[in-house]
Amino acid sequence: MWDARYMYLLVLPGFAFFILFRYVPMYGIQLAFKDFRSNLGITSSPWVGMQNFESLFINNEFWFAVRNTIIISYMQIVFFFPFPIVLAILLNELRLRKFKRVTQTIFTFPHFLSWVLVAGIVMNILSMNGAINNLIYSLGGVKYQFLTDKALFRYILIFFLTWKQSGWSCILYLAAITAIDPALYEAATIDGANRWHRIRYITWPGISTIVVVTFILRIGYSMDAGFDQIINMYNPTVYEVADIIDTYIYRITFQRPSNFGLSTAVGLFKGVTNCILLLSANFIAKKFNGTGIV
Repeated sequence: MWDARYMYLLVLPGFAFFILFRYVPMYGIQLAFKDFRSNLGITSSPWVGMQNFESLFINNEFWFAVRNTIIISYMQIVFFFPFPIVLAILLNELRLRKFKRVTQTIFTFPHFLSWVLVAGIVMNILSMNGAINNLIYSLGGVKYQFLTDKALFRYILIFFLTWKQSGWSCILYLAAITAIDPALYEAATIDGANRWHRIRYITWPGISTIVVVTFILRIGYSMDAGFDQIINMYNPTVYEVADIIDTYIYRITFQRPSNFGLSTAVGLFKGVTNCILLLSANFIAKKFNGTGIV
């Protein structure tokens, strides 16, 4: 360890981050089993056992949030998760280096926009006086309430998530592709393989391990459906289809009389569920594919 002390020094900021923001806050988990009173503090507040969870599990609003979280999260897995993989493969197939770099930059740029700014862009495009409705009206059509349509709203979320994050997410897969030995492509070309054959028999096997790992990690975040995006884009009209666990926690904590015990119970439920899903996905992947996180 002493010989590699500078390497450990580089690890120190990340290590400190996880200690301060992942492990130290676990002290507050006990609030899920307490009736928190601000004048007594966390330690001295009275224990109530499973009372907060009992109140939670009979709350229909909570179960609506769980349902929406699962639906939106798995829509993200089905529609968004494969897109960066396909994008990375397509970018890898571009032969003009400058065009490839410019294209990758264009796809990556939206990642650096905050969801507040993106929500403003969405409003300017899809609101009643937005660009699309103005175009529809100029062509003789009737303006449509896109952002209050319950059947459409989840797909709007997925579309703008894909637009914003695909370029950034594909960087990992591009890095995995660059690690593939170029001699394999040269040998395949000599043997008469076309582009589809090279993608199928060289590129895909070369990145399949990282795809499985990222898929397992994504399953482990199934109870996280994108708080930053939804809190900035949804409205009371679409609460029924867009209110997720994180926005539910936000509302019961900051928009109602505070019940920190109940809020912590929701967070603990979410964390335990994510952990179970992660371990289950990892076990299944190792069982059938031989690839897992550990």
